[in-house]
Amino acid sequence: MNQIKVKARPAKGARPADREAADLSFGTRNYILLGAALAAIVLGFVLLGQGSITAAPILLVLGYCVLVPYGLAAGRRTSASGE
Repeated sequence: MNQIKVKARPAKGARPADREAADLSFGTRNYILLGAALAAIVLGFVLLGQGSITAAPILLVLGYCVLVPYGLAAGRRTSASGE
């Protein structure tokens, strides 16, 4: 019988093979940002417990919505000046 051969296609948006794969390991900058996020969150909850209705929500939103995502997404800086 006839056999059909199917070739695998590269994923859409795939980078050329000569570029490096993304480095997903955390660097010092990631840990500093996540530490700042943790400090902002803890301070926000402490202030919330003391009755602050202004500074506490600002610190909690800053910690959860800005610093944590940026700390997770910030990649390592490379010293390559080619691009």
